Amino acid sequence: MNLKSTLLIFIDGLGIGKADKKINPFFKYKFKIFTEYFNQIPSLSNRYIEKDETAFLFPTDAHLGIPGLPQSGTGQTSIFCGINAAKKIGKHFGPYPYSTLIPIIEKKNIFEEFLRLNKKVAFANAYPSIFFDYVNKGRRRLSVSTLSCILSNVKLRSSTDLRHSNAVSAEIDNEYWVKKLHYKIPIILPKTAAKRLLRLTERNHFTMFEYFHTDHLGHGRNKGDMEERLSVLDDFLFYVFTHIENDTNLIVCSDHGNLEDISVKTHTRNPALTITIGKDAKILRRKIKHLYDIKKAILGLYK
Repeated sequence: MNLKSTLLIFIDGLGIGKADKKINPFFKYKFKIFTEYFNQIPSLSNRYIEKDETAFLFPTDAHLGIPGLPQSGTGQTSIFCGINAAKKIGKHFGPYPYSTLIPIIEKKNIFEEFLRLNKKVAFANAYPSIFFDYVNKGRRRLSVSTLSCILSNVKLRSSTDLRHSNAVSAEIDNEYWVKKLHYKIPIILPKTAAKRLLRLTERNHFTMFEYFHTDHLGHGRNKGDMEERLSVLDDFLFYVFTHIENDTNLIVCSDHGNLEDISVKTHTRNPALTITIGKDAKILRRKIKHLYDIKKAILGLYK
């Protein structure tokens, strides 16, 4: 199917930090996406990296003119809805969206905007049955991405989709589904998950995948699994970076800093990391300065 496709990979809690392997996993574990793809590791002293005219790495402002540590609820609302959510409510807030932001999310989320343009959209993440039980009980403490899909009637993928290779698990390789949730599905290679995501991307105008384990690791959770989890993420991203179609645009973005400084268990004041790859990568890099620029920059490619 010949579509103008955009893939957004949202990675929670990923900033640009100090060039210090004692506190910055980017330097301790030498991510291939940095050392082999960009040939440089980003840091506060090396914020802007250009591979060529179709691949850029750069910082994005997550403070949004509001004092305090950036948080997920306002940061993600800013990204997915194209507004300065922190300014709207007068503070950073998270991890879930502030109640007064929900009507804005319903009307302005990026899925809704693409649907208004009669474009095909997909949220690639798979959800286990316990999540659907949670939602069916009327619970609404949901991330901005999930809430956006529910409010805009975008399909939330299930274990059936995961089994049929039409979705990607939040941890990429299905390990949590197998070892914690006891699903009888295979643990897969990161490149297998990447292939699934790329196939889904080719069938839609806009596809999104969300990865949140980076934020958990940054907060000190599952610290013993850090090297393994980050290796899975790196392999997954490296395959996507090196195999995405030439006419597809890729944006990797985050809502705030965290993982890049594991000396603290809170979010950081560092800029969020953003990567653009594809034929319009330079346009996207030029237009994205703040979190709330990301949605407008993506939609601008379709207008």
